[in-house]
Amino acid sequence: MTRGGSDTEEVRGMVDLLHKLAAKGPALEFAIGTGRIALPLLEKGVPVKGIELSRALIAELRKKETGPPIEIAVGDMATTRLECDFSLIYLVYNTIDNLTSQDEQISCFQNAYAHLRPGGRFLIETLDPPIQKIPTDETLLAYACSQIIEVLMNLMS
Repeated sequence: MTRGGSDTEEVRGMVDLLHKLAAKGPALEFAIGTGRIALPLLEKGVPVKGIELSRALIAELRKKETGPPIEIAVGDMATTRLECDFSLIYLVYNTIDNLTSQDEQISCFQNAYAHLRPGGRFLIETLDPPIQKIPTDETLLAYACSQIIEVLMNLMS
């Protein structure tokens, strides 16, 4: 899978996986964007809501809707809260990288946890580039995961 592609088979594969993980419960997409994943997931019978920072992307999603509009909260996926809970929260196509600090990413995990039902799942699709594809002048390094793991362990205890 090339992650984030619009290839029909790739989208179908992701939607099938999310449908299975939702286990007949509602799903929340962080950074719902233009609805590339949310709309076909909704068509499979999974109730979907979203959080999206860009009003322009929401407008593009609205052009594609064929049924009742998806409930979308305009805001940041790290802090925007909906007053309901979900069996599945998902974040696709490297969108976690839009949160450029580890503190923002931790806030995103905490926000996901606050929305999850007991036994719910949080799925993040991301890709670390193979080392041979990192430009020689690259100055960024991957974050250490220990702080995120510690936060998750504290949330679950």
